[in-house]
Amino acid sequence: MDHAITASGLVKRFGERRVVDGIDLQVPRGAIYGVLGPNGAGKTTTLRMLLGIIEPDAGSRTLFGAAHPREASDRVGYLPEERGLYPAMKAREAIAFMGALRGLPWREGRARAGDLLEAAGIGHATEQKIRKLSKGMAQLVQLLGSVVHQPDLLVLDEPFSGLDPVNQERLEALILAERDRGATILFSTHVMAHAQRLCDRLAIIAGGKRRFEGTVDEARGTLPQQVHYVPHFPDANLAAQLPPDARADGDGWRFVLPADGIEALLKQLIDAGYGISGLSIERPGLHEAFVRIVGQAAGDADTAREQAA
Repeated sequence: MDHAITASGLVKRFGERRVVDGIDLQVPRGAIYGVLGPNGAGKTTTLRMLLGIIEPDAGSRTLFGAAHPREASDRVGYLPEERGLYPAMKAREAIAFMGALRGLPWREGRARAGDLLEAAGIGHATEQKIRKLSKGMAQLVQLLGSVVHQPDLLVLDEPFSGLDPVNQERLEALILAERDRGATILFSTHVMAHAQRLCDRLAIIAGGKRRFEGTVDEARGTLPQQVHYVPHFPDANLAAQLPPDARADGDGWRFVLPADGIEALLKQLIDAGYGISGLSIERPGLHEAFVRIVGQAAGDADTAREQAA
């Protein structure tokens, strides 16, 4: 597989703390790749090392085959976690300026900026100064500035933070359009809904280590399927008929799908007179898988500390 980014054994220390502890990544070209993790997991530090903004203390990485990522910086669009635009600039000029920093001619940048603002649904802001824009609109302008030079790689650090639902939808549409154009998208987030909808592959980082890598379906597959059963004639003795892990959920019960399937249990419930008012077999979402993977990582870390003590 052809990769836009590879990383092997990345380590970064700040003082005595290992913020990133031996992370491996491979980001396929043309994919949307998510780096997920709770706050403080090391996502931003990892992205900055991949781009050559900071140097790792150990390990290696390549960006489009270049061992020194800055050699390929003109092929990259980057939206950092810390937003920043010149407040006195108009939206069109701000986008053109960001393109010029990546080698895009000013006139072409201004023309593309107008088209991008219209496509994003904020064409009315073309001649407005940044200081006059809402926080969400200013963030979209900065994002458009990161794609105006049509980069091969777009890196977005917590891009959905602070956006209202309308602008979140606009951002998702822009990410998909960039992927369809042929760009590789790498973004970090701790909001699972966006990752579940967008990502072709993802990595989950917790405690500075990579805890999972694969597709969304593979992440969801780390948890068993759940059954939601609603009886037609419930009574106080129903719980004894259900698996030990069953828990009340609204007007029904939820439990892990038995290893031998659901058929035998359903026959038992029908024969006992409970009937079936509702039944669904559901795959856990990415949110549930994320909570389990991160929680397991925290438990492993606690055990390691206890053993060291």
